[in-house]
Formats: sequence, structure tokens, C-alpha cells
Amino acid sequence: MKKAAVASAVFAALVSGSSLAATVYKSEGTELKVGGRAEARFNISDENESATDSSFDDKSHARFNFVGKTELSDGLYGFGKYEAEVGTDSSSTINNRYVYAGFGTNFGEFSYGKQDSAQVQVTDFTDLMNTFDEAAADLIGANKDKRENNFVYSGNFEALTVKANYIASDQKDNDSFGLSAVYGFDFGLDLGLGYTTQDQGDKSEDQVNLGASFKLDALTLAAIYGDGTVVTANQEFDANMFELGAKYKLGKTSLIAVYNYQEVDNTDTTDHIALEVEHKFNGNLRTYVGYMFQQLDNTEDELQAGIRYDF
Repeated sequence: MKKAAVASAVFAALVSGSSLAATVYKSEGTELKVGGRAEARFNISDENESATDSSFDDKSHARFNFVGKTELSDGLYGFGKYEAEVGTDSSSTINNRYVYAGFGTNFGEFSYGKQDSAQVQVTDFTDLMNTFDEAAADLIGANKDKRENNFVYSGNFEALTVKANYIASDQKDNDSFGLSAVYGFDFGLDLGLGYTTQDQGDKSEDQVNLGASFKLDALTLAAIYGDGTVVTANQEFDANMFELGAKYKLGKTSLIAVYNYQEVDNTDTTDHIALEVEHKFNGNLRTYVGYMFQQLDNTEDELQAGIRYDF
């Protein structure tokens, strides 16, 4: 892949948190993009009820991000990203979702800050919904997105993308390390494999991830499976999970279904089916409604709907 193509692919990945981003500055090899979203949404479920609260819960929020890139020399550039989120509740504070910077070379990117673990490129296969997907993937914390103190390497080699990360935790004996790879075939199939491990005092947790995604015209099918060991109260337990997803586009309307399941020490910890209808009016505006059918005892179904504007 040519240098210019690599740089363009990297910059597109940086701004992928929003479907749109406006270039507000571009001069002499330096570029700054600004993007974000305003999302008005609500959730209705008996899970929200208490002695003082009703079943209706507003979950509206806004996000904004800044992404920059500057050419330093032939085959070397610098980049950075900041993304924040704030809710509509008067007590809400600004949540710094991403804060990282780094260097890009002909051999890949090297960055440090609050950013995704290496496993996210695999677990994102089932990120199809606006509402209730991706609920089972993270058996251990090192598997998650938006990890602080995170050193990341990312390399794109034609159809293969490899990532590695190391998290130097503020907490003693809690560091983690992960590797992942995704290979894309020309006929619409992507396959992913990842492994991550995290110290938990004198013990350690680990997780292996397998993923597949297949796209054919209007249809997308995706699945991920994870198996590992979790540590709770200084005891090790076997754990596994899987997520299945399907999305079908009918013009500007999409029909989406997911199934999320997680088990720890032979006990079901996540088990639900979710359905969603999404309508995109254009590249900026969408609306959606989703319903989650809970399969666990002592849990309640949920309905969530919203309207989202990307800028």
C-alpha cells in the first residue's frame, strides 16, 4: 500500500467516532478536523423504577471531537485525537472518551493515551446497533475500549491489520497486554483473532477472541466468541461469551438483530435478544427504536429510542 494511501486510511480511522467530520484547518501538511453528535434518546423499563424514579429514563448526550495530523517528513507524521461526551442531566460532568497522540511511519502507528485496546477491532464486528449490542464481549477489563495509560501499535499491511497494546495501570500489579489481527477477503469476509492478559495481584486474567463478519450487498452477518479466565476475590473462574448479529438494509431503513450471551463460573451473567429498526434520512440525521428481551431471571425488558444528528 502506498504511503499516501496508508496515511489517508489512518486519518479516516481516527475520525471514525463520528460519521462526519469537517476540516476546519488545512495548510502546509497540517490538518484539523472537528466532529461530533447530538443524540436525544430515552429508555423505558421497570429496571429504572425506584421509590422516587419512574420507568422512564432520559439518556440524551452530546459528543464532540478534534482530530489532527501533521506531516513531519517523508514517511513520518504526527497525529492526535480528543473526544468528550456530556449528558443532559444537570449533574453530568464531561467524560473524556479519547485523549491520545502519536507518530505514524511506513511501518505503522505508535500512540499513547486513553484509547481502545487491541481487541476492539475484533469485538467491533458485532457493533451493529444504536441501542443494545456489544453487552457480552468484555470478560476482562483489558478487552475493553477507551483504556487509560495505553500504549498502542497499529499496522496495516494490505488486507491484514495488526494491533498490539500495553496498559501501564495506575494500580499496582494490574498491567495488561494484548495482540489482535484482522484479515479481510475480497468477497466480503473479515476474520479476526485476538488475545489479551491482565495481572490481578499474584494472579492473572486472560481472554481469547475469535470473530467473523460477512457483508453481501444489503446484508451483514457477524459473530464473536471469547473464552478466558477471570479473577474475582482472588479466585480464578472460567468464563466464555458469544455475540451474534445481523443487519439488513432496505434503502435508508435497516433491520437489526443481536444475541448476547456471557457465562462466568457456569453462571449466566448476560443473556438477551435485541431487535432494532434504524432509519437514516441522510448522512447527518438518523432515528431508531430498539427492544431488548431479557432472558435472565430478575431482569426486565427494555425499550430505547432516539434521534441522532452527526456533524
